[in-house]
Amino acid sequence: MINPLFSHKKYWAHRFGIAPTLPMSREEMDALGWDSCDIILINGDAYIDHPSFGVGLIGRVLEAQGFRVGVIAQPDINNDADFQALGKPNLYFAISAGNMDSMINHYTSDKKKRHNDAYTPNDAYDKRPDRAVIKYTNVVKKCYKDVPVIIGGIEASLRRLAHYDYWSDKIRRSVLLDAKADLLVYGSAERAIVEISHRIANGQSIKDLFDVRGVAFVPTKIPDDFAIIDSSDVDKPGTISKLPNPYDTPEAADCEVKMGEQDASLSDAASTEIPVLFSKKIKPNQLNRHKTVINLPSYTAVVNNPILYAHTNRVFHLETNPGNARHLMQQHDGRRLWVTPPPIPLSTPEMDAVFGLPYSRRPHPTYGDAKISAYEMIKNSVMIMRGCFGGCTFCSITEHEGRIIQSRSEESILEEIENIRDKTPGFAGIISDLGGPTANMYRLGCKSREIEKNCRKLSCVYPGICSNLDTNHQPLIALYRKARQIKGVKRVFVASGLRYDLAVESPEYVRELVEHHVGGYLKIAPEHTERGPLDKMMKPGMGTYDRFKKLFEETSKSVGKEQYLIPYFIAAHPGTRDEDMLNLAVWLKSNGFRADQVQAFLPSPMSIATAMWHTGFNPLKGLRHKDEVVSAKDAHTRKLHKAFLRYHDPDNWPLLRDALKAMGREDLIGNGKKHLVPTHQPKNIDKPSAMNSTDANGTKNRNGAKNPKGQKHRAVKKFTTKNVFGESVATDTVKSRTIKSGASPKTSSKASSKASSKPPATNKTPSAKASRAKHRVQKVR
Repeated sequence: MINPLFSHKKYWAHRFGIAPTLPMSREEMDALGWDSCDIILINGDAYIDHPSFGVGLIGRVLEAQGFRVGVIAQPDINNDADFQALGKPNLYFAISAGNMDSMINHYTSDKKKRHNDAYTPNDAYDKRPDRAVIKYTNVVKKCYKDVPVIIGGIEASLRRLAHYDYWSDKIRRSVLLDAKADLLVYGSAERAIVEISHRIANGQSIKDLFDVRGVAFVPTKIPDDFAIIDSSDVDKPGTISKLPNPYDTPEAADCEVKMGEQDASLSDAASTEIPVLFSKKIKPNQLNRHKTVINLPSYTAVVNNPILYAHTNRVFHLETNPGNARHLMQQHDGRRLWVTPPPIPLSTPEMDAVFGLPYSRRPHPTYGDAKISAYEMIKNSVMIMRGCFGGCTFCSITEHEGRIIQSRSEESILEEIENIRDKTPGFAGIISDLGGPTANMYRLGCKSREIEKNCRKLSCVYPGICSNLDTNHQPLIALYRKARQIKGVKRVFVASGLRYDLAVESPEYVRELVEHHVGGYLKIAPEHTERGPLDKMMKPGMGTYDRFKKLFEETSKSVGKEQYLIPYFIAAHPGTRDEDMLNLAVWLKSNGFRADQVQAFLPSPMSIATAMWHTGFNPLKGLRHKDEVVSAKDAHTRKLHKAFLRYHDPDNWPLLRDALKAMGREDLIGNGKKHLVPTHQPKNIDKPSAMNSTDANGTKNRNGAKNPKGQKHRAVKKFTTKNVFGESVATDTVKSRTIKSGASPKTSSKASSKASSKPPATNKTPSAKASRAKHRVQKVR
């Protein structure tokens, strides 16, 4: 039985009352009358007391339970005094890297160092270390050996098992073991962290939390009432090829071990592994799932066998539904790592209570007038839901928030809009976004709770929309209409990414969106045009895009507005061949699209697409049948795939000419409209830019240069593709106004799971001049 989030008896320290902001110094603690903190949160972001930021949300949730919570934000790992600023906590330290994985925060998809950090005052890029969770924990353990350490946040969530690490190009152990922490909490952790805090306060050991969902730890023993099954009972990986020994003879090296030919587990790949006794007398589907643990291939096994890594990834994703997921166990060098099933999603009343806590909604006062870009992006936006059932293989939402949608009530959302109006300095009447990880999944879900509880599908909308999915957009339409009626609110925009395959099922929703909530441009993400990569992404085909585009344009015209779709595409995703990128480039040119900046696929830890990237196998299918996946890993191929998206850039033409010749497509080289690149490299040509570029027909625009006689300006659609996390800071030019927006990774909070844009403070449609430009200039961080 799950206790409601706020049903626990409050800790005795609740008598100290509510803090204006959680303290970051001894002086603030003294002002509150505290002699110590019960819990200290250490975080890689600046501290912002706002529900869109993990440390602000978790801090207030724990405060509501009666605990005294302090915050240490962005401490210097070379200065122990930073970690000792608040003294020793009575219960534990809780450590997170922040709203982003620290490696993704620091490096691009090409492994180049970034030069700004949106979650740091004044965008300083050197305030958090690489692998922040590990390094913060190491310092805390050095300073306070006897204090428990709990790690969490997206960096811990994505690294809770053995995982492929793109930046070191190797399999790393669970971050729990590398950090030497006592406990890992994954996902949206309110329910788990509240229960853990009360149990530790009551004297329970952190090593015996088998009944707490959403945690990982190293147990002292396996409970007697648990049944153990092997991962091959869940999904057989097929033939496993041993890595060849270069010193063996060909005959000795050419051997295979097939599943079922040995009694040992897949996991028993090294002599250091602890023997496992499996429960073989009862079939796995007859066991109590809540008292069953799946023994995954060990760390050593997944390092040595790529197909076992793909198999582990497949089993892991099959066990992500809180209704039927089982415990997981993975051995690491003689130690058992235990991962409990995902947390039960919060109910609507619980979501309302979490978002209704007394946040100041501002950065901590110690930052003064320093600008924190991530806060500026979301301060006037409202998160209405969590989770995503889309199942995109490159996305991190599933591993962190799950597939079940958790929605707030209308009353809670409207109250937050009023709080923004009343408490946000300089509020001009514009709500920049009413959304979440996805714009239009509010209150959507399975028609049957029983079916949802037993479902094992990885997506509710691929390869088509599930017949059991309720796609009713009426609650969202009603919410939009009530939000617009709030006094003092001039415009309410929807800037979160739209699932157009769902939206196209509701013409009424599309009309509501187009007429009232689009600021001239609407972001959607077809990601590619070709079936091969789209199937590896679990994305709908271009037929759905075409249907939505037609509906969007017809609806815009019917309400008297000229508005445009901004499509996003990913280069070098697993399963993408050179021919696929060529076809995408041809589609872009034929439709008049020209990418301003692009980024290639970034393999995030534990995603399905990353497993494809690393292993060359497809975990979406049973691995008994090899479905090999090609990936653009070398620098030349990745550069080529990005060049196809920017076919119009003269810097890319030599590379594209060579590639087209090698592919036997010289028919696309020439100086006509049907050609992709010109025959010869022009001399002294300037690179295209937002205000001085060449349109799809080769004519100059917007710089005063004359077009060939008799030829008019052609509208040029400029847009930017994104990486898997959508990291960007964007600028739209409409009627000479500069509108900034931004987007970050899919995680537990809105600031890190979606784009949030600040639209123009006007109710008018774009001018004719703006429509001729139709350009979107977007700078990828």
